[in-house]
Amino acid sequence: MKRIPRRTRLLTGGALVAAVTLGTVGAVSAGAGSPAHGAPAAVQADAGNRDLFQTSHLTIDAATETARAALDAAGQEGQRVTVAVVDRDGNTLVTLRGDGAGPQSYESAERKAYTAVSWNAPTSELARRLQNAPNLNDIPGTLFLAGGVPVTAKGAPVAGIGVAGAPSGDLDEKFARAGAAALDD
Repeated sequence: MKRIPRRTRLLTGGALVAAVTLGTVGAVSAGAGSPAHGAPAAVQADAGNRDLFQTSHLTIDAATETARAALDAAGQEGQRVTVAVVDRDGNTLVTLRGDGAGPQSYESAERKAYTAVSWNAPTSELARRLQNAPNLNDIPGTLFLAGGVPVTAKGAPVAGIGVAGAPSGDLDEKFARAGAAALDD
């Protein structure tokens, strides 16, 4: 039988002890803040801290209701559209692609909603601004065509609604406004 040199045995044994120690410390650390040990699951921020601010967000139920109302308004006029609702940060909450809506309408609806919430203005108004500031069109993710409207609460944007697929941007925007109006009911 081959004898293992003392140095190799010491290094191997030291590595084994280190691995066991780290594993034990990691397991204890991982469980230290768990609710089972009586510690809070999350740290509460100081509500009076001037470095923090709060924002309002549309609930998923409200976003779905809004999208459904816009899609229904389009359907009543025989239009095949896609409706997207994004949150204050431009993240998609709901996208409903109506039966027969064109393949381009999905991305267009999301980009219109994103543009409307980003500038807190209807995209039809923003499209007119392109005459004086054509470089706005270069901002990634935006689409300056009528059909997007912001949803506001206390004067601040909380969501954007975008509709795409009708034969005109004016119709798209009409349906987006119908979706926003559903929140007021």
